[in-house]
Amino acid sequence: MSNYIFAKSIILSDREVENAYLEITDDGQFGAILTEKPDGTIVDYSDYHIGPGLVDTHIHGYASHDVMDNDFEGIKVISERLLSCGVTSWLPTTLTDTTENLDAVCETIGRHAGEEKGAKIQGIFLEGPFFTEKYKGAQNPKYMSDPSVEKLDKWHRLSDGLVNKIAIAPERDGVEEFIRFAKEKKIHTALAHSDATYEQAKKAVEIGANIFVHVYNGMSGLHHREPGMVGAALDLKNVFAEVICDGYHVHPAAVEIVMKARGVDETVLITDCMRAGGQGEGASRLGEFEVVVKDGTARLKHNGSLAGSILELIQAVEHIVEWGLASLSDAVRMASLAPAKSVSIDHVCGQIAAGRAADFIVLDDKGRLQATYLDGVKRFGA
Repeated sequence: MSNYIFAKSIILSDREVENAYLEITDDGQFGAILTEKPDGTIVDYSDYHIGPGLVDTHIHGYASHDVMDNDFEGIKVISERLLSCGVTSWLPTTLTDTTENLDAVCETIGRHAGEEKGAKIQGIFLEGPFFTEKYKGAQNPKYMSDPSVEKLDKWHRLSDGLVNKIAIAPERDGVEEFIRFAKEKKIHTALAHSDATYEQAKKAVEIGANIFVHVYNGMSGLHHREPGMVGAALDLKNVFAEVICDGYHVHPAAVEIVMKARGVDETVLITDCMRAGGQGEGASRLGEFEVVVKDGTARLKHNGSLAGSILELIQAVEHIVEWGLASLSDAVRMASLAPAKSVSIDHVCGQIAAGRAADFIVLDDKGRLQATYLDGVKRFGA
């Protein structure tokens, strides 16, 4: 017999249903949404809101573990701990590294994906190595190169088809062939760590690129004579714009500019979190670089540059609400449905719909996490 969740509101892809009952079937799927009290066991969340589990499509690590460690036991820990961040689906994200290390990581995740018991692996995001040195950020320039169809094909095969997103700098040689090949393989091309002109970014999008990675960070800025990557991210049609809403990477007013340009449907909240997430202040590392975590940021020890973040995705939702940029329901959509759509996994996650896995979160009015459910089972409680 089905169980029911009674909530102040249920956040759907296109609307909210207030004071309603959400059916959870015996096999852990979403069922009907009812406004009349049903027969069956009812879990009372009448003071809270129900939303889809969050989807982090750009996250390198958490809880002392990193995807580039090439240790699936560590990835299992990340998966479990992400439930406390409201995340129920994610893309393990790599860094610019040697071809051999990227081969190994793709193969390990491809072999073991599905063994994780927490947030579900829904693909792999390769952040690099096809970037430009000027905007390297915390990526290692000695491993950067022009895009290689052969390497992408190998990583896709080694991952058993899990690679579904790769970031490149659109000004590098061979981009057109690369994007076309990625599109054939149903791999989404993102643009990042780039000094591209507006026209170069525009051409990449016309060929098939559809995501701008952590907008404002690691890219050519907006100038009235050369709009650059930022201008392209704000102006071009049918693209998604990632933003890191930790209050350090991007000013709230700049976040609002992205939201006004792209709308809720195309603004993607991500964390870009690294292994120090959830661990407090102190020494850490990102790839081969030493990192210092202090005052809410992770910075490279040798030059003070931001090195990913320690942001949790539920905190990004809270910040959007706190900054007055969107309603709770829209903030949740930007951290669930929008990221899922950006990599075409919205058929398995990112929204509450009958027949889907009952992965959902319970939030208060400010977006603070109260509980996380996976396949209809409560897996985290505040």
